[in-house]
Amino acid sequence: MNDLFFNYRIWLHKYLSQFFKRFFNLRNKYLITIDGIIFALTPLLALLLTLDGNQGLQTYISELGRVTILFLLIKITVLWNLRFYRLYWRYASIEELINIVAYMGITVVIQMLIFYNSDLLPYLNIAKLPPSFPLIDGLLAAIFVGGVRFSLRIVERIRQKYTIFSLQERVLIVGAGNAGIDLVEEMQRNPQLGFNPIAFIDDDPQKLHAKIRGITVVGDRHTIPHIVQSLQIQKVIIAMPTVAGKVIREIVDICKATGIQTSTLPGMHEILNGRVRVDSIRDVRIEDLLRREPIQTDIERVSQFLKGKAVLITGAGGSIGSELCRQICQCRPAEIMLMGHGENSVFNIQQELEQLITILKEEGKAQRYTPQIHTFIADIRFKERLRHAFDKFRPDVIFHAAAHKHVPLMELNSPEAITNNVLGTKNLLDMALEYDVHNFVMISTDKAVNPTNIMGASKRVAEMLVLQAAKDSGRPYVAVRFGNVLGSRGSVVPTFKKQIAAGGPVTVTHPDICRYFMTIPEAVQLVLQAAVLGHGGEVFMLNMGQPVKIVDLAKELIRLSGYEVNKEIDILFTGLRPGEKLFEELFIAGEEYEPTEHQKLLIVKNASRILPINLAMNVEALCSAASKNDHRSIILLLEQLVIGYKPQYPEKSWISDARNNISLVANTTGNILASVEPQTK
Repeated sequence: MNDLFFNYRIWLHKYLSQFFKRFFNLRNKYLITIDGIIFALTPLLALLLTLDGNQGLQTYISELGRVTILFLLIKITVLWNLRFYRLYWRYASIEELINIVAYMGITVVIQMLIFYNSDLLPYLNIAKLPPSFPLIDGLLAAIFVGGVRFSLRIVERIRQKYTIFSLQERVLIVGAGNAGIDLVEEMQRNPQLGFNPIAFIDDDPQKLHAKIRGITVVGDRHTIPHIVQSLQIQKVIIAMPTVAGKVIREIVDICKATGIQTSTLPGMHEILNGRVRVDSIRDVRIEDLLRREPIQTDIERVSQFLKGKAVLITGAGGSIGSELCRQICQCRPAEIMLMGHGENSVFNIQQELEQLITILKEEGKAQRYTPQIHTFIADIRFKERLRHAFDKFRPDVIFHAAAHKHVPLMELNSPEAITNNVLGTKNLLDMALEYDVHNFVMISTDKAVNPTNIMGASKRVAEMLVLQAAKDSGRPYVAVRFGNVLGSRGSVVPTFKKQIAAGGPVTVTHPDICRYFMTIPEAVQLVLQAAVLGHGGEVFMLNMGQPVKIVDLAKELIRLSGYEVNKEIDILFTGLRPGEKLFEELFIAGEEYEPTEHQKLLIVKNASRILPINLAMNVEALCSAASKNDHRSIILLLEQLVIGYKPQYPEKSWISDARNNISLVANTTGNILASVEPQTK
C-alpha cells in the first residue's frame, strides 16, 4: 500500500511539474493576445448590460463593431506605452493590483472623453450607444485583465503547496503555543525551507481538534506514536522553549520509541530577542533535558546599565566570556574591548559580534548605539601590558572572565593557577582602581567554597581581592559564583561526546559524584543581573537548582546519541582525580546569605567583613612562591589564607620543609604569615 502511494506521488509530481512548467512559460505576448480577446468581448458585454428589455442588439451592431475596434486600440496602446506588458505576474501583489486599476482607469478616461465628444470622430456615429457604455466596458475590462493576471498568482500558491506536499518533510509540531504557531507561520511563508507542517500536538485539552493556521491539534504527547504512523510523519519538532527539562525528556523518550527524528527549539534564555525562527531548530541537546524554568531577567535594566558605556571583557574568547560579549553587544554599549590570551578565540568572537551588529543594523535596532569592537591580545599577568590597554580604552565596566579552571591540571600546575587566577586578578583590580573604573564583576565558581583543590582556592583568593578593592574604594566591585557550565570547553559534556563518537567507554570518576549545572546563556544573564544589583563588596551565588549526578548525565548523552547504555556504549568508573570531591558545597562558614530581588540570585551580605588580615601582603607572598615554582609553599599559604581549604597532601614528609620555605618568603617580603585570622570588623 505504501509503495502504491509512493508511486502515485511520483506520477502526480511529474504531471503537475509539466503543467506548471508550460503554464509559467507563458510570456507577455500571450497575455497581449488574451487581452485582445477580452477587449473584443467586453464592449459586447457592456452593451448587453446597458440595454433595456425593449431594445434589440441588432440596432447597435454597426456602431458596436466600430467602437470595439477603437476601444481595443486605445487599451492596447495605453497599456503598451505604460510598459504594462513588462510586469512579472507570477508573484503579483497589491502593488501590481494598483497598477491594473491605475492603467485601466486611464483607458476608461480616454474612452469617455472620446465617447462624450463624438463630434471629434463623427464618422464613427457612436453617440447612439447608451451613455454608461464606456464606463461599464472599462470596468469589465479591468476585472477580466486583473483576473487573468492574478490567476497566475493563485496557481503559483497552489504550486507551492503542491511542492510542500510532494517533496518536503512532513513535520509534527509539539506545542501549539506562541512558539509553535510562529514556527508554522514561517514554514508556510517560506516553503523553500523544506518543512511541511502537518499537525500540532498539545497537552491542553481545550486546544484539542482546534485549527490554528489551517493545522489541527490532533492529540497530546501520549498520542505521538499513533499520529506519527497514521499521518506518515517524518520529523517531530518540539516547540516549547519554556517547559522544564523533565517534559522534554519524556517527549524525547516517546519519539525515540517510534524511531522518528526529533528536533527542538532552544530554551528562551537562548532566544535572547524572543523571536522564534526556523533556523533556531536544532537537535535535542543535553541542556534541553536539564532545562529549568526560564529566568526572568530584567533586560531593560541591564540595557540601561550598559547603554553608552565602554565595557572590557577579559577571557573574551572563552565559553563564558564570548557569551558575555554576545549579550552585552545587544545592550547598546558604546564600546566593547575583547581581551584574551588566545588570538584565535578572540578573532572568532570579534567576527561573530561584527556580524551580529550588521544584523541589528538591518533590523533597525542599532541606529543610535552601535558598539565599536576593539580587540586586545594580552596576558593579564603582565601589568604593563594591561596599563597600555587601559591607556587606550579607558573602560567604565569590567567583566573579568579570564581564569584557569581545570581542577586536575591546576593540581599539577599550581604556579599557573596562582599567577593567572590570583596575580592576574590583582593586576586587573590595580588598573581598575588607578583608571577609575566604576564597575567590576568577577566570574567565580562554587569550587571556591570550602575548596579541596588549588583551582578553587585560587579563585577564593581572587574573590577576596575583589572584596578588598570594593571595601577600600567604595565602588560596586562584586564576584559571582556558579557551578559547572554545560557545553563549556573542557567540561564533561564535550568530553563525553568525544568518547561516545569514538565508540566508548564513557569515563566517570565515581558513581555518586554530583555537580550543579547551568547553561552558558543562563549563567551570563544572571551575571549581568548581578552587575546591576551589586553595590560593592558582595558575593552573589546563583541558585542552580538541584545537583545532577554525572553518571545520569552520561547515560542521557549516550541515549541522545542513539545508543544503549552498557550495551553499545559502556560507562567506566575511574576513581576521583586529585583535588576532586563528590559534592560541591554552596556555603562558607561565617558567610550570611540572603535573597535578592531576583529569585535566582543569593547574596553574601557580610562577604567583605570576613577577609583575612594583611591580605595584600599574604597575596604577595603567595605570588612570590608561584614565581619560584614552589608548589609546596603555595599549598601551605593557600591553607592559611582560605578558610575551609583542605588540600590533599601526597606526602606528609614535605610539610615541614614547605614551612621553612614560607618563612624564607616571609623574611624576604617582610610579611608575617604565622596565622591568618578573619577580620570581623
